[in-house]
Amino acid sequence: MRSARLRITGRVQGVGYRAWALQRASRLGLRGWVRNRSDGSVEALMIGEDDAVARMIEACREGPFGARVSDVSISDAEDDGSAGFTAKPTL
Repeated sequence: MRSARLRITGRVQGVGYRAWALQRASRLGLRGWVRNRSDGSVEALMIGEDDAVARMIEACREGPFGARVSDVSISDAEDDGSAGFTAKPTL
């Protein structure tokens, strides 16, 4: 199992990034959450099997149609006990 926190920057708000991430993460069987940040970035916590987390990280480098991802920073994180994958309010 792996837990990773992602910060995605670029044109990632107003393009359906959170909805896309919810759908993709659910298909991969991940737990965690995604939210917009007030600085224009998107933050996500991904918890799951190593290969599923790795596939989601790679997918986040592209994002949905209309997104223009400039960077995805990744850091190790603690499992916060999330049940399923959800969208959180903007921080």
